[in-house]
Amino acid sequence: MEKNRNYYIAIVFSVLIVFVWQFFYMGPKMEAERQREAAQQAELAKTKKAEQPAADIAAAPVPGMDGAAVAVINRDQALAEVPRVTIDTPALTGSINLIGARLDDLKLKNYRETIDKTSPIITLFSPGNTKDGYFVELGFTGAAGSVPNSKTQWSVEGNSKLTADTPVTLVYTNEAGSVFTRKISVDKDYMFTVEDSVKNSSAQPLALAPYGRVVRYNQPTHASAWVLHEGYIGVMDGNLKEETFADASEEPFKFEATNAGWLGITDKYWAAAIVPQPGAAFTSNFSHVTKGQPLFQADYRTNAADTIAAGESKSFKTLVFAGAKQVPLVEAYGEKNGIESFDKLIDWGWFYFFTKPMFYLMDWLFRYFGNFGLAILGTTVIVKLLFFPIANRQYASMAKMKTLQPKMEELKAKFGDDRMGLQTAMMQLYKEEKVNPLAGCWPILLQIPVFFALYKVIYVTIEMRHAPFFGWIQDLSAPDPTTLFNLFGLIPWDPPQALMLGVWPIIMGITMFVQMRMNPTPPDPTQAMIFNWMPLIFTFMLGSFPAGLVIYWAWNNTLSVLQQGIIMKRHGVKIELFDNLKNLFKRKPSSA
Repeated sequence: MEKNRNYYIAIVFSVLIVFVWQFFYMGPKMEAERQREAAQQAELAKTKKAEQPAADIAAAPVPGMDGAAVAVINRDQALAEVPRVTIDTPALTGSINLIGARLDDLKLKNYRETIDKTSPIITLFSPGNTKDGYFVELGFTGAAGSVPNSKTQWSVEGNSKLTADTPVTLVYTNEAGSVFTRKISVDKDYMFTVEDSVKNSSAQPLALAPYGRVVRYNQPTHASAWVLHEGYIGVMDGNLKEETFADASEEPFKFEATNAGWLGITDKYWAAAIVPQPGAAFTSNFSHVTKGQPLFQADYRTNAADTIAAGESKSFKTLVFAGAKQVPLVEAYGEKNGIESFDKLIDWGWFYFFTKPMFYLMDWLFRYFGNFGLAILGTTVIVKLLFFPIANRQYASMAKMKTLQPKMEELKAKFGDDRMGLQTAMMQLYKEEKVNPLAGCWPILLQIPVFFALYKVIYVTIEMRHAPFFGWIQDLSAPDPTTLFNLFGLIPWDPPQALMLGVWPIIMGITMFVQMRMNPTPPDPTQAMIFNWMPLIFTFMLGSFPAGLVIYWAWNNTLSVLQQGIIMKRHGVKIELFDNLKNLFKRKPSSA
């Protein structure tokens, strides 16, 4: 009883202490803080006339979502009808549109549309009033007339040609006399640096919020693939965001970044990305507009407006990547500029920890051999050496299995049509002799992760684009251009894609057939049928794959046959390749 009374007294005193502390200390302090904030808000309201509140400015929509119709004209007309600043660097040629200061005319000097050396160079950006409109725009949201917009004409100050050594400076003065200065520079490759300086020369505070957008009218013209992402891409606070054009057509996507990130639109080989000023929280949208001018847009807007007091200045820095996704270059940009996960601009996939080393191995061999086809062959040899201990055990097991052929024949004669009894006896024999009957499958299965990584590297990296081998293979990233069904070009007829069965896929099929004939024929009829048909199925399946992959598989099969033959000879096992081929075509006696 005494303990309970003391317990209740302690509770009462605790509540009393909290009440006194709240009433005599925290209450007056909170009231004073509230009055101070109210006074500050009132003072700020006095200094603003018709200026839009900062919160409203930050919430203002990014241009492009109003669905305004655009009168479409051809590219040459679009370039000629507005004042422009020329771009000329070792990697780029084009111009900057002084209406809106848009980066909307850009071509890549080092890449052509086809393997023909006389074909046009790649066009990345085009003006917004062409059918293939694609551009990057940076600007500010703010009160009408106080900030430049997409229709504002900037003037050039000083140098009028943007090169890797000479930046250009654009200037705009608003109605109140505030001066906006935009300095644009570019390196010898594909990174633009945009430095905006705003000097508030008016008598009132100037509220504005930076924004940027990548706008594209059309989707990629070539067929996409499950192994590759094309569409919207970005990294927000370290998290990769990828959305397809089709998904954004159904519903827009909205992302928040607290202090770092980048966003843009990516193709198989090219990309346009904006890196906002670090430390600024922003909201990003991936959206598709269908009314007016249909377009795909990746944009960002800072979450809070910047208020520049009268007579003061403020600067903003934004990076814009526009060009080819060269692996070393993209990674160097990320490291040099502190852009988080910028290497994810290249779609390495979930198994990047395996795919990226594969690329760097091939790239190193390319620099040594000077030919990516030879680099693929060299990579195959290195991979075979790495997997040699495992393959050696499997081939040794297969060689031992060959010695069991007489015992297996005895079991077949003993059990006759009793398939269940034969299977049980076979398994017991394998167990006693410590032989794996599926050993022949392992060398092929081990190729799967290597094949996938190589497929990814050849398919997504621009270094493989238009990379020649020898002879008729002038692009390792494209299928073998020959086909059996027009006698490899002797008949003037172009078969459909399903019948494009070139020389290298046929070589691959033959090497795969020989490799499988080196192995004992499975006793089960179903397994035997699969073994017989698998080379033919793979031949047709790989006919549409990049030639580099098919060359890898054919070379790998050849090395496997040689390796298996050496191991079998070392174990004193007869290589019955020709006997297996003979039995394959031997007429089987009919059963009663």
